[in-house]
Amino acid sequence: MNDETFLAHVADGLAALPAVHAVTLGGSRAQETHNPGSDWDFAVYYRGGFDPAELRALGWEGEVSEVGAWGGGVFNGGAWLTIDGRQVDVHYRDLDAVERHLAEAREGKFHWEPLMFHLAGVPSYLPVAELAVNRVLRGDLPRPSYPEALRETAPAMWRGRAELTLRYTRGAFVPRGQATEVAGALATAAMETAHAVLAVRGEWVTNEKRLLRRAGLREVDAIIAGLRADANVLAKAVDEAETLFRAVDSAAG
Repeated sequence: MNDETFLAHVADGLAALPAVHAVTLGGSRAQETHNPGSDWDFAVYYRGGFDPAELRALGWEGEVSEVGAWGGGVFNGGAWLTIDGRQVDVHYRDLDAVERHLAEAREGKFHWEPLMFHLAGVPSYLPVAELAVNRVLRGDLPRPSYPEALRETAPAMWRGRAELTLRYTRGAFVPRGQATEVAGALATAAMETAHAVLAVRGEWVTNEKRLLRRAGLREVDAIIAGLRADANVLAKAVDEAETLFRAVDSAAG
């Protein structure tokens, strides 16, 4: 199958599942930043009970989780599949939960969740970001703009997390010369600051893959590359990172 035939094949299969109201394409392929080897990210938007057994019954090779198996929060389950030789991810999206996150985001309300593979975790408005940037293949979904209320509340939360990350690093890791821990903390604080910067701009974030570049924070690479197990070197690195974060954040407005 060529890409368009493949896309239609998967979208039709997912859209036919009971309780599914819409199917989207996300990730790099929706934003046209993919390369030939990029995987395919789909989401099924369902209302009421969704039974993963129906997805397994399609006969596609791979692993299909139960609803809630990925923690029960923003990412409440999904599948890793191989279809026509292509790597495919499917995410479950409960429409009731998505609509609640959308309503909260419009009021500037959200919460933070830890998520594997994400250094800074994710905000509960991530499913709203997906609505805004993903490509709807089947069904109808809202396409929200970035709420002004969220631009007021989200930056402060992310800045606060970055500040606390650096403060803890100064007291716990720097005096002990723990370069690995400092490196991890600086990477985390950089991601947190990047979230703040993009929230100020009113730009949606769906993952961390290009987050630092989008925020103008790639200079942190050089700071982390210069770390070594010396308290003075680590203290200087934290100072330099903090200066960088403040400058970029201030420039964002």
